[in-house]
Amino acid sequence: MFKFLSSKLRSFRRDEEGVTLVEYGIAIILAVVVGGAALTTLGTSVSTQMGQATTILDNN
Repeated sequence: MFKFLSSKLRSFRRDEEGVTLVEYGIAIILAVVVGGAALTTLGTSVSTQMGQATTILDNN
């Protein structure tokens, strides 16, 4: 059993296709997290600005 597992681990180390797939996965996750944070920040900012504009327009 140990020989089987060690031979599988050696073959995984030599196979570079999986590494590329993992790199793409990490890049996609990073893009989603950064994009989500940017949209949340912009959404909050836009909401604040719209609230201020409504207040100004109501006072006039």
